[in-house]
Amino acid sequence: METTLIILKPDAVQRGLMGKIISRFEDKGLAIVGMKMMTISQELAGTHYGDHKGKPFYDGLVGFMTSSPVLVMAVQGVGAIAMCRKMMGATFGSKAEPGTIRGDFGSSNSFNLIHGSDSPEAAAKEIGLFFNDGDIQTMDRAIQGWVYDMASGSPE
Repeated sequence: METTLIILKPDAVQRGLMGKIISRFEDKGLAIVGMKMMTISQELAGTHYGDHKGKPFYDGLVGFMTSSPVLVMAVQGVGAIAMCRKMMGATFGSKAEPGTIRGDFGSSNSFNLIHGSDSPEAAAKEIGLFFNDGDIQTMDRAIQGWVYDMASGSPE
C-alpha cells in the first residue's frame, strides 16, 4: 500500500468541487486515511514549493495557494501515487484528457485544481508537512477484498 498527498487547491474548493473529486478517489477504491481543510501559510507554501523558488511562476503559485482554503488529503491504495496522478490528468486543464479531474473540470493553465505527490519520497515529505503524527488513520476496510484480488494473501 502507498499513501500519497492530494491537495484540492483553492479553485477546486471555491468552485464547490470537493465532493465530486473525493468521490472519484473513493469510487476507484482508494482510501482517504487523512483529511483536513486549512489555509496554507506563506511559510508552508514556500517550503512545499521550495523546488520552484526563483522560477517565474513561483510568486504567483505561492500567492494562489495561500489565497483561500484548501482540502488536504492522505490517499492510500496499491500504486496510489501513479493512480492518483493519472486520475488528475495533465497539468494544464486545457490539455488534460476528458475523464481526468483536470480534463473534466479544468480550463485554465494557471488554476489546475489539484496537487498530487509525484514519488514515494515526495509523498512522505509532503505528508509530513501537512499532517502531524497520529493524523493519518490505519483502516481495515471490509471492501478491500472486493477492490483488490487477495487470493495470494496480498492485494494485487
